[in-house]
Parts: sequence; structure tokens; C-alpha cells
Amino acid sequence: MEIAAKMSSKGQITVPKSVRDALGIGEGDNVVFRVEGNRAVLARTPDFLSLAGTIKVPAARRNAAWDDVIRKTRSARTDARR
Repeated sequence: MEIAAKMSSKGQITVPKSVRDALGIGEGDNVVFRVEGNRAVLARTPDFLSLAGTIKVPAARRNAAWDDVIRKTRSARTDARR
């Protein structure tokens, strides 16, 4: 599906109704834009609270302090780049 829209002087675009319907987005929903080359892809973002409990976390990793999680993640990324 390809549908054209015109950008306003304020940089705003109205998402056409057929696109909103196809993506299931409405007022107050969050969307994300991903730039791929010379294109931008618009996607509906999930309601992260609705995802709670959908991923099993091993008992050893539960109740970790957020600062520890961030520190370990950054350390792992740094090690992977080397």
C-alpha cells in the first residue's frame, strides 16, 4: 500500500485513515519512525505494560538493581566491540 501525504509548514503530516486502520493506531497511540536509506518506516509501538510477564526471567536474574543491569549491558557492549 502506498499513500501520499503532504507535510505542513510545521513539519507535520496527517497519517491517512487507511494507514491508521491498517496499523491499528489511533489517538494517543505511540509510533516509531525508522529511517532506512532514503525511506522512513512508520510502526506502531507496543504498550510495554501489556508485555509484562510475557518473557520468562531466570530466578537468578530477577530483582536486579537497574543500575547493575545498565552497567553489565554497557560492559558487554564494550567487550563485544573489541
